[in-house]
Amino acid sequence: QLQASGGGLVQAGGSLTLSCAASGRTFNIWAVGWFRQAPGEEREFVAGTRWSGSYTYYADSVKGRFTISRDNAKNTVHLQMNSLKPEDTAVYYCAAGNRLGVLPYEYSYWGQGTQVTVSS
Repeated sequence: QLQASGGGLVQAGGSLTLSCAASGRTFNIWAVGWFRQAPGEEREFVAGTRWSGSYTYYADSVKGRFTISRDNAKNTVHLQMNSLKPEDTAVYYCAAGNRLGVLPYEYSYWGQGTQVTVSS
């Protein structure tokens, strides 16, 4: 089970940190990804990390602004979002699975989503 939190309303240029807490059968989680979906748009990959090790991967649109990190002791993955832009407005979802991919179908477990709104 995944629980996403940390969304909210922020002005352009501001920062937010999202968290994704995993519970239950975490032993079969190999990767965690963040996706987002704006109204009328498809769900898109934002960032991902392996559950162990240091490998991370970012969408070009957020590279240099967003940072994904893990706290394995707390089974939590964070997404630090800096220099936010109005186009970052979306519902953000965390997802977990046994491969680090950029497509939603590659993930088996999903959190409930948290709204991020960036005002101009």
